Order: sequence, then structure tokens, then C-alpha cells
Amino acid sequence: MTTFIRKSLAALTVAGAASAGLLATAPTQANADTQTIAHALGNAPSCVQVWETKGNVTKTGWARNNCGHALNLKIVWANGGDGSCRRVENGGSIGHTVARWPRRFDGAGLC
Repeated sequence: MTTFIRKSLAALTVAGAASAGLLATAPTQANADTQTIAHALGNAPSCVQVWETKGNVTKTGWARNNCGHALNLKIVWANGGDGSCRRVENGGSIGHTVARWPRRFDGAGLC
């Protein structure tokens, strides 16, 4: 096959797949199971954004400090121990990973 024909066939294949809806990108596992919580749970101030991501076996609780100054934060879990207390600068994030079951993400707390 000539280069022109190969390139033409490739373009037609991509165009056909796109029109058939076959090129829609599937979300990754992390994106598919990301849950954003609009307000801070636990005793962290409302300027702390919290969310969790879930995998097949584990889940990770996250907190981002948007308060304008450093905070000491920890990730809070029900049915087990919390994450360690860590200093988080403004704009910084922390995460803590646990087994999916029986833990429940309860947000972030000051420590």
C-alpha cells in the first residue's frame, strides 16, 4: 500500500469510529469513583476542600487547604483509625489510603 492510501484509510477509520461514538473516552477508575464533598466534614474549617477516590480494594481521603495560611490537618475515617496529623501549607493537599470496607470517609479534622 502506498503511504497516501494508508493515511487515507486511517483517517476514514478514525472518522467512522468517532461518528459511531466509539472514540468517547471512558473515565479512569480514579475519575469514575471520585466523590467531591462540597463542604469540609470533621472539624476542619469550610476553606478546606475534601474528597475521596475509590479503587477496587482501597480508597483515599483527600483534603486541600485553601485557607490562606498553614493548618495542621488529618484525614478522618469512621470504623478505624484516622490519618496522621500533618502540617499543610496554603494550597497544599494531604491524602490517606485505607481498605474500602468497612471504612467511611468522614472528611478532615484539625489536629
